[in-house]
Amino acid sequence: MKNKSLDGKNGEDSAAAYLESAGFLIIDRNFRSKTGEIDIIALDHGTLVFVEVKAWKSYAIENLEYAIDFKKQRKIIETAKCFLLKHREYRETAVRFDVVFLRQDAVTHLAAAFMESV
Repeated sequence: MKNKSLDGKNGEDSAAAYLESAGFLIIDRNFRSKTGEIDIIALDHGTLVFVEVKAWKSYAIENLEYAIDFKKQRKIIETAKCFLLKHREYRETAVRFDVVFLRQDAVTHLAAAFMESV
C-alpha cells in the first residue's frame, strides 16, 4: 500500500480502503459524540468493529501504547456506546475495537486491540 501522505485524512482513507479490501463493510467514518470520535466503524462478518487509525511518518508501532493509552481507550469506548444508543439496529451485534497502524508503505491491523463490554 502506497501512501502519498500520512496525514489524518489520507491515513483514514488508506485504512478504509485496506479494510474494504479485507472484506469489511464500512458503515460510518469520523463518528463524533460529546465523548470523542471514532475514525471508522465497520462490519466484519457480523461483528461491529470500531477502528482507531494511526498514521505516522516517524514513530514505530511500539509507540502505540502511548498514543492509545487507557484514557484514549475509554474515550473510544464511550463514543462507541453513544453510537450504539443512536443506532439501535446493532444492539444485538458483537463488537470489537481494532487499531489500524500505517507507516510509510506498511499497514498493520491489530484486531481486538483492546476490549470492553458495551
